[in-house]
Parts: sequence; C-alpha cells; structure tokens
Amino acid sequence: MPVRTPPSPERQRAGHRSTLVSIGVNLMLSAAQLVVGLFAQSAALVADAFHSLSDMVSDGVVLLVNRHSHSPADAEHPYGHHRFETAASLFIGALLLAIGAGMLWASFTRLQNPQLIPKVHQAALFIALLAVLSKELLFRYLLHVAKRVKSTMLAANAWHARSDAASSIVVSVGIIANLLGFPMADPLAALIVGLLIGRMGWRFFYDSLHDLMDRAADDETEARILNVILATPGVLGVHDLKTRKMGDMLWVEVDLEMDGTLTIDEGHDIAHEARRRVMATEPVLDMTTHFEPVHKHTGDTTSTH
Repeated sequence: MPVRTPPSPERQRAGHRSTLVSIGVNLMLSAAQLVVGLFAQSAALVADAFHSLSDMVSDGVVLLVNRHSHSPADAEHPYGHHRFETAASLFIGALLLAIGAGMLWASFTRLQNPQLIPKVHQAALFIALLAVLSKELLFRYLLHVAKRVKSTMLAANAWHARSDAASSIVVSVGIIANLLGFPMADPLAALIVGLLIGRMGWRFFYDSLHDLMDRAADDETEARILNVILATPGVLGVHDLKTRKMGDMLWVEVDLEMDGTLTIDEGHDIAHEARRRVMATEPVLDMTTHFEPVHKHTGDTTSTH
C-alpha cells in the first residue's frame, strides 16, 4: 500500500486561527451595520449587514471542514478526506448565490415604490466606510494565509471577504448619493451588491462542482510534474500522465518508460524516486506508476502493470 502524505498541522492551525479572526471581524461589523442601518433607514447598509452575517455562516463551515478534511484515510475513505474542502467551497458558492438573489428581490421591490424611499442618516456613511476598511484588511490577511499554506478553501473565504469590501464601497457610494438628494441611490446600491455577491457565488460554485467531477490539474502544473519525472535518472520517457484534484491536493497516474533490461528491483527504485521527487515539489497526495519496458535497439515498449 502506498504511503500517504500526512496532513499538515501548520495548515490546519493556520486555517483555524485565520477563520476565528474572520468570525470576530464579521460579528462586530454585522452588528454595527444592522443596528445603524435600521436606525439610519439604509436598505443598502442592512443588506450589507446580512452579507456579513453570511460570512459568519461560511466561516463556521470552514472551521468544521478544516478539521475533517485533514483526517487520515480510513476504510470508507481510502483516498482521504481532502474533498471536504471542495464541498465547503461549493457550499459557500451556493450560499452567496442565495444571498445575492435575495438582495436583488428586495431591491427591485423598493425601486418599484420610489416615493417610499427615505433619506438615510449620516451615521450610515461612517459605518459603511468602516466596513470597507475592515473587510479589505481582512481580505489581505486571509489571502496571505491561504497562499502561505496553499489552501483553495481559505482562498475562497478570502475572496468572499474581498467581495464584501467591494460591496461596502458600493454601499458607501449609494449612501453618499442619497445624502446628496438622490434617494433611489440607496436601493440601487443594494441591487449592485446583490449582483456582485451572485457573481462571486457562481464562480465558486462552478469551480468546486468541476473539482468534484475529477477535474485535472491545470496545464502548467502538469508540465511541471512531467519535467520532474523526466529529470529522474533512469526514466527514458513518459506517457498517459493523468491528474485529478482531491481538494487542494492532486492524485497522479503515469506510465514510466525504462530500460527493458532492468531488474524488477531496479525499476521499482527508479519509479519510487520519481514519485518521491514529484511529491516533494508539488501538492501531490500520491502518484501511481506503471513500468513500461523500452527495448533500446528497437525503441519498442512492452507494458508491464
């Protein structure tokens, strides 16, 4: 049985710590936005408050999945639990789609009755600008952590925070326009926020769905893997290289062409070294190899599995 790559404790701790920070920031922001939004009669700020609340839900999912995705392989999950991360990204995408649709519906309803749209209080602008700054700083922090530990799930959560920052900018502009005498700007801002959230949600949902359907690694990653294998002493050629995503990790299958006069032990050592090199340089969970003997005088290969 091949040796599995053990889960990274640093990766798990980083995900847990950064997600707790995100929960704390969103808890304070959503409370401030909801209270001030209701007081200031700003539909856009209230919508942004619910957006921040959705972040708390997604953060909770990230915490749960971050624990289970690093569980070792077992009898029921021989390939490990890495796809829990992909499932979490899929859930976050679906959540964003639902929130975006709800915001669009609420905004259209208000825009159908423009005479009922009130002028917002100046306090709404202060909270909206505070939200922009807080969410942008949170995005930069989360993305830094995601890149350091190479986690697509944490990256998805980081871009979720960036979408919040963008939506808070739109909210701020809408509030400013409302204060300057354009009352419809506030529900229009809420409408734009809904579109931004829905677009981001679709991207995460679409990408995660393809990953769950065994999508291959990108061309650049496969090219790097191929070069590492070909650089292994004793490997004469490669064909039938296949990859599939397992959460943030990859599963690789490949046929290695070697000198047909090698002993089984020698061929095994070469294949083992190729596997070791790939797993040391790329986020590969495991690599399955097949030995293809090459008869140098004819160039023919005979498959041995």
